Amino acid sequence: MWVYEKKLQYPVRVSKCDPHMAKLLAEQYGGADGELAAALRYLNQRYTIPDKIIGLLNDIGTEEFAHLEMIATMIYKLTKDASVEQLEAAGLGPNYAQRDSALFYTNSSGVPFTAAYIASKGDPIADLYEDIAAEEKARATYQWLIDLTDDVDLQDSLKFLREREIVHSLRFREAVEILKDDRETKKIF
Repeated sequence: MWVYEKKLQYPVRVSKCDPHMAKLLAEQYGGADGELAAALRYLNQRYTIPDKIIGLLNDIGTEEFAHLEMIATMIYKLTKDASVEQLEAAGLGPNYAQRDSALFYTNSSGVPFTAAYIASKGDPIADLYEDIAAEEKARATYQWLIDLTDDVDLQDSLKFLREREIVHSLRFREAVEILKDDRETKKIF
């Protein structure tokens, strides 16, 4: 199903060690509106969506995994040269105590990822509206993350991710209209 190209979807650069920003980015790694939740949501929903839309959910779900890889890279780069004291000061002491520098799916408050984040109703239009909301929440979060850093290199990658969320939202909106039009088409049996 997938072909893995050993490069990020978009380059990730950071100009400085910033464990606090890494902690904030965890929201997009393992949070309710983060990339993992989105990828799993879309790849799960494709089993109850009409054939016309399956490819869209598959494509966007796959791209969300690429975004997850970018976020993981950002977190790694922001913390790789951090001292234990810097990690502690940024609120990452508990993570360090449990798993050193290994990434773990939590939100920025340290709450572990849960399958409860993966919304799926089984109604295609309801699910697509949920997907639009998820993309808009991710877009907003990326904007706030951009606002929280003065690292222009990091801002560049975050702006790329924010723009992709906008594109995904637009694609899901188009899918809703396709399904609405299809539902209103007179069917003869």
